[in-house]
Amino acid sequence: MLQKKSHPQRVALHNEIHARPPEAMSAPLAISHIVMAGDAPEREASRAHVAALLRDHHLPQPDAQSTHIRMDLGPFRIRWELHTEFVTWTFSRPFDAQGFGEREPGTAIEAVPQGWLDELPGQCLASLHLWVLPTQAFGSTSLVKHVLNEDTLVASTVADGHGEVYTDFAIHADGFSRMVLLAGSIAPRRLGRLVQRLLEIDTYRMAALLGLPAAREATTVLAFAERELAELAGAIRVAGRHEEPQLLDRLTKLAGQVESQYATTHSRFSASAAYFELVDRRIADISEARLGGLQTIGEFMDRRLSPARATCEWATRRQDALSQRVSRISNLLRTRVEIEQQQSSQALLATMNTRQGLQLKLQATVEGLSVAAITYYIVGLVSYLAKGAHGIGWPWSAESTAALAIPVVALAVWWSLRRLHSRVFSD
Repeated sequence: MLQKKSHPQRVALHNEIHARPPEAMSAPLAISHIVMAGDAPEREASRAHVAALLRDHHLPQPDAQSTHIRMDLGPFRIRWELHTEFVTWTFSRPFDAQGFGEREPGTAIEAVPQGWLDELPGQCLASLHLWVLPTQAFGSTSLVKHVLNEDTLVASTVADGHGEVYTDFAIHADGFSRMVLLAGSIAPRRLGRLVQRLLEIDTYRMAALLGLPAAREATTVLAFAERELAELAGAIRVAGRHEEPQLLDRLTKLAGQVESQYATTHSRFSASAAYFELVDRRIADISEARLGGLQTIGEFMDRRLSPARATCEWATRRQDALSQRVSRISNLLRTRVEIEQQQSSQALLATMNTRQGLQLKLQATVEGLSVAAITYYIVGLVSYLAKGAHGIGWPWSAESTAALAIPVVALAVWWSLRRLHSRVFSD
């Protein structure tokens, strides 16, 4: 047997394809599905909450890393699933389908301890009662009398025509929406997959709509930012040099506001887009077709969810466009400021060159005076030498010697300074 070093996540990744598997189901069955949204501590608290229920029924405790639990508690079955943003609780139990549609049907949560149910961690995002009936002998007329609203009834055949599903997408007096599935001849495992898809459609459509309030709130911020940007663009066009630093400061603050709002809502819009795609896939999975001229689930979702989806997508595109416009105008203004700074630097350098030329001319003038001064002192020394030499036979007087030495000394001093300058500049 070949021994290989396994990746530390190999088993977890392999088992991911088996996560949250559907259960085989048989009609008649009452199902209550609750979606609780919450932050990370509340989602983790749901694990302890389900553990308390299992402990009260003397059942094994869940693993600390588990994200999915399904257990038979006798009067009902429970299915707990931990998701990224919410927790789903699904309760199911068999019920007597006789007289269904003639009176208020029983629900699965009637068998759940109410005190424990009332303390579910988080906030309720969605709740649904689903009744699975064994045959298609129930017509839509009997369904709407005590279960669904006839005015908003949505229905279709599912599972390639082997079953029928009815719903009204309305929240009833008990706070739950309702759905009825006529299972017909659907096999238990396929029925379990179909029920899971129907529950996921209701869950993901509500999760997708979480982006709609954020999109509406972002509209106000974006409108203000767009007006501010338009004003800044007009001001930049006519602004003087002294006004540019203030405009750049305003533009920088606006860019920070836009990016902050983008960072706040980007994850929400991305999650909503993903949930909208999941809704589309789950609707495609149930293989529905029109039933009796009623609106199908897919048609209802397309008609009612499309505006919300478009609003979220439009807000995302508007944020991206505004961010790019702010970036472009910021770059233009910075470029303009940099060019003016370079022009100022060039003017400063030109002024420095002029001053340096003046200093060189002044230095040349001073050097001319230096030649005269040095010549004066050297000629004085020559005069003193001539006086002393006249006593030992020098034929010329000191004054004559000094007068003759003046042009020679001046020329020699001037030539020496020129040699010194040439040597310095050549180096």
